[in-house]
Amino acid sequence: MRQRVVRVALTAALVAVVLLAVPLALAIRSSLYADQRDTLERSALAAAVRVSPDFVTGDPVELPEPPSGGHLGLYDSHLRLRAGDGPRPGDTPVRRSLGGAAVRSRAGADLVVAVPVSHAEKVIGVVRASTPVAAVRDRVIAAWTLLLGVAALALTVAVLVARRQARALAAPLEDLSRHCRAVTEGDLTARAAPSDVAEIDQVARTHNEMLHSLSELLRHERDFTANASHQLRTPLTGLQLALEAGLAQDDDARLRPVLTEALATTERLHHTVDEVLRLSRSGETARPTAGTIAVGQLLRETEERWHGAFAQDGRRLECAGQDVPADVRVPGASVSEVLGILLDNARVHGRGTVRVAVRDLDDVLAFDVSDEGAVTGEPPRLFDRGRTGDGHGTGIGLALARDLAVSLGGRLSLTSRAPAMFTLLLPVGQAGTHEAGTVG
Repeated sequence: MRQRVVRVALTAALVAVVLLAVPLALAIRSSLYADQRDTLERSALAAAVRVSPDFVTGDPVELPEPPSGGHLGLYDSHLRLRAGDGPRPGDTPVRRSLGGAAVRSRAGADLVVAVPVSHAEKVIGVVRASTPVAAVRDRVIAAWTLLLGVAALALTVAVLVARRQARALAAPLEDLSRHCRAVTEGDLTARAAPSDVAEIDQVARTHNEMLHSLSELLRHERDFTANASHQLRTPLTGLQLALEAGLAQDDDARLRPVLTEALATTERLHHTVDEVLRLSRSGETARPTAGTIAVGQLLRETEERWHGAFAQDGRRLECAGQDVPADVRVPGASVSEVLGILLDNARVHGRGTVRVAVRDLDDVLAFDVSDEGAVTGEPPRLFDRGRTGDGHGTGIGLALARDLAVSLGGRLSLTSRAPAMFTLLLPVGQAGTHEAGTVG
């Protein structure tokens, strides 16, 4: 920005100098030439006054000193030089002046002024004053050189003033930019300092007010998430303890499966609350809280959990892994949560058989969740939070699934519209390790 301000100021100053200097230079040139002709005319007139009419009969004539560096001469009516210096015979300006009028002209390399000498209403001679054009040109060049120096000095002063003003304007903007970068890096306490520029101060105040409102909004959201998670954990823990006590005391074979399923559901709710709380904390999105689980076991648990829900709707659920090594493990709770959201989305909005397939892509696992329906929403907005409608990807579910995938270093995307298929790409390592890299 500083260079841009200097360039603009220099351009404006240069245009102003050119618009002023060019007419001034032409005026100086015209003025110097006119001044020199005036000087020649005064010398010629002074000489004409001193000329006696008797010079025609041969009386000597005493002419005054010629102008500096010039010539002064007296000519009779026959163009003969009778006194002083000048061309022999008289040139065109002298001939024209015999007509009775003073003549200003240029003859060769000289500026010439010819003044007639009259007696008894008759022109009896001509006084010719001349000076070399080169002498006037030297004065013009000297004046132009001085003018050029003044213009250069003006441009130099303009550059210095522009650089100072550029620093004064750019410094608060650069400070504001640094604060904005700090905010993007997570420092919500950064505030822009006031400057001496009212307009920039207004921007800084607006920025600080916006940042304060944003900080308060984020604080309220974090507090709400933390409070909701805390308040959910307490009844969930009480329910889990009651179910465990019921399993320990009740020997009824008909109730034990129901209690066992209810206990598993409360444990999954615990994991869900933990995941939501983790995503709400800044700086922790890349650290899953739950342990890892083998892919085969994850598929079995997913099928056991969702088989009954699809069976009640008269639909089938198929889970299969394609050549996935047995030692590959993934974060169980997080991946299970993403698959649960996709399966619930397929149950509500899809139709026909639902398939969960896992593909091994070397350092990446691809979890495909598909059904026989079609996506009717706009693909670019499927994962927008808060959308509602009749197609895949509405509400909060897919937005949450996408955030969970990103927190694992992976990516969730729509890979087919008809039949509908969503794919979770997850970077993994071998021998029970999980790599928190990023899928490009």
